[in-house]
Amino acid sequence: MLKAFWSKYTLSFIRQSRTSREVLNVKDTFFIKIFDSEDPSVVGYGEAGLFRGLSADDTPDFEKILDSCCRSINDIDVDSIPSSSIRMGVETALADIKNKGKHEPFYLGIIPPTLINGLIWMGDKQFMLNEIEHKLKQGFRCLKLKIGGIDFDAELDILRAIRNRYSSDVLELRLDANCAFSPENAMSRLEMLSKFNIHSIEQPIKVGLIEDMAKICSESPIPIALDEELIGLKFNSEKVDLLEKIHPSYIILKPTLCGGFVQSDEWIKVAKSLNIGWWATSALESNVGLNAIARWTASHSVTIPQGLGTGQLYSNNIDSPLELNGEYLTSNADNLWNFTAINF
Repeated sequence: MLKAFWSKYTLSFIRQSRTSREVLNVKDTFFIKIFDSEDPSVVGYGEAGLFRGLSADDTPDFEKILDSCCRSINDIDVDSIPSSSIRMGVETALADIKNKGKHEPFYLGIIPPTLINGLIWMGDKQFMLNEIEHKLKQGFRCLKLKIGGIDFDAELDILRAIRNRYSSDVLELRLDANCAFSPENAMSRLEMLSKFNIHSIEQPIKVGLIEDMAKICSESPIPIALDEELIGLKFNSEKVDLLEKIHPSYIILKPTLCGGFVQSDEWIKVAKSLNIGWWATSALESNVGLNAIARWTASHSVTIPQGLGTGQLYSNNIDSPLELNGEYLTSNADNLWNFTAINF
């Protein structure tokens, strides 16, 4: 018989991280532990990485849902779990148990070297330029810059400085606007940004403006990727309807926010049927969640850079086999898991 428990854990950023919405110093996450009472040495772990202020899961009954899932773990219907992040955590822990607690859900053995983009957080011009230089020295050839949190002219200056030094043949640039533009100024800003040979830009305007977003996608000189727009949609018909209406160039899949792994697979099927590209991105999970996303991503044999470079953000992350070698994320069997910091 399976038994399940959960524990809240506060991750501490090594340094303050800034988006267009907020400044982050700490982030709460929730770990799920499952074991078989007949063989308690086999333990499965998952992470319900609640993203406060963004996730549809940010409700007062979040912990009650965790309690209910743990009590009913032996006959749980994962698809019926109302919380996306809890669904992902339960999926991960059950897959871990199925694999005898080796902590290799979805893809067994060493993760093949997976190309990722470097992530540049918002800050002043000099801070961001220093971060870019650091990432390039590490070997990254694809960088994602979060924009929309400082003066737009300053952001243009940063991009101009980058392109004066690095052509698009040397460095691929992705942008994430985090809904910072308005329908009124989005196209003019996209026109200005397009001068810097941008690969794509995520979510230029806020969620729910379907007609405006569709128009932007059809007219933008930069390929548009949907991110926040995907959050909270549960049914396949909703996914089809959204992507048919907006028809972006790409969708960004964060399993924590997009319904877990089964629903993320559904997003991929719909996107492929409409000739829409995709890549996966972590959503500030610990190494437990990041490992699960990296292994799920590897199971899809991806080739373009993925957004999985968040494993070094925290001073108290969970020790894991994950290993970053330049612009490649992989795993090293010599690096051991250590879950002792989690108090179940």
